[in-house]
Amino acid sequence: MKNFISIFIFTSILFSQEPYEGYVLYTPGGMGSGGTTYLRDVDNSIYNSWSHSYGPASMPYLHPGDEPGFENTLLYYPCRVNNPTMDTGGVGGRVEIYNWDGALLWSYNLSSTLYQHHHDIDVLPNGNILMVAWERLYSSEWQALGRTGVNNSLNQMWTTVIFEIQPNIETGGAETVWEWHITDHLVQDQNSNLSNYGNISENPQLLDINYPGQFEPSSSGILDWNHTNCISYNHILDQIVISARHMNEIYIIDHSTTISEAASHTGGNSGKGGDFLYRWGNPQNYNRGTDSDQILGAQHGVNWIPQGYPGEGNLILFNNFHTNSSSAVLEIITPINSNGVYDINEVDSYAPESHLWIYESDFFSNKQSGAFRLSNGNTLITSDQDSRLFEVDIDGNIVWEYTGDLDTARAIKYSVDYFNDSIYGDLNNDEIINVLDIILIVNIILDA
Repeated sequence: MKNFISIFIFTSILFSQEPYEGYVLYTPGGMGSGGTTYLRDVDNSIYNSWSHSYGPASMPYLHPGDEPGFENTLLYYPCRVNNPTMDTGGVGGRVEIYNWDGALLWSYNLSSTLYQHHHDIDVLPNGNILMVAWERLYSSEWQALGRTGVNNSLNQMWTTVIFEIQPNIETGGAETVWEWHITDHLVQDQNSNLSNYGNISENPQLLDINYPGQFEPSSSGILDWNHTNCISYNHILDQIVISARHMNEIYIIDHSTTISEAASHTGGNSGKGGDFLYRWGNPQNYNRGTDSDQILGAQHGVNWIPQGYPGEGNLILFNNFHTNSSSAVLEIITPINSNGVYDINEVDSYAPESHLWIYESDFFSNKQSGAFRLSNGNTLITSDQDSRLFEVDIDGNIVWEYTGDLDTARAIKYSVDYFNDSIYGDLNNDEIINVLDIILIVNIILDA
């Protein structure tokens, strides 16, 4: 009986009906000239804060320093520069790194006539930064790639590029160590004289260059084709997932490639170079579906559920237009196989046909927003337009909510153990709590 009770108590922690004990990190404010990032506990008390000279582009992230302990924790902050080249929703242009005491240690600007950082970043385990950016192409360049037209008076349209930046805090320098351009992974069926000519439905690993997108012109009338609003890295798979609002799709690509492989269709762990490994949400984009098959609508905030968490390895996202006047949080199981590649046959769209888990209630946001699964099974949800930040359990019960100084792109919650060099309950010191730790607990009890 003693053994049974011990195991039962442990599993009840995984699927709790209580708020997750941790600290919520977010930066309220939209397009202002400054901002403040807050780290709050579950009682809404401020645990720490950082002041900024530039307003937020999206959400900040914490990253452990070289030594354990909160005093070595770094804050990575994507923000909005003055006079950005491409001025529309989510514009950024700059990333800053702060220490725990609020001192600015490093900054990097990406805002030029060719590239403009926007929205999100992600921080790799080694401290490098993945930056989403717009890339400017003029009408003649689009035509050379097979697009039939760019319909605006400026004869230009911006698309997606990802840079991996290696910061050097000691010198203040930065080096681009990896990059990926969506223009290297296009297909079109209009001009057979071009090298990217092909059947759209036979090439789901490529993006149809003539897919119109749902354009939201910038204040200067420049068109934003993809509007990639989120990036997330999976260090186990060495893969990246991005969310393209104007395509109503998410895409997974291989990060294990070299720069040259990322520009090609071969190489990397997948053998597919920089082509899409997976895409989901709107299969009519690659001619394998209709309007009725579209699930995603202007989605944001896609990320992998971490290893050791309920739903580990699945994707979770905020679907802004799930129905006409309602948003939803969706969890999906991807068709990944043992080789880290995603299964698809020659005629059907990528699985799944529907979500595994959904939270849908009285919330809606046309912009930003996101969701993160927590290690106890709860889900932290940001609904930006509603100015709501709340946490729900696996059954959809709201267990915590904060409605204070909010107009924030997304918020993330860090465990109380994040600032320590070990995780409570991690008996084998592999930095996660999973079934192996349960086995060790059982063995300890049986030997007692």
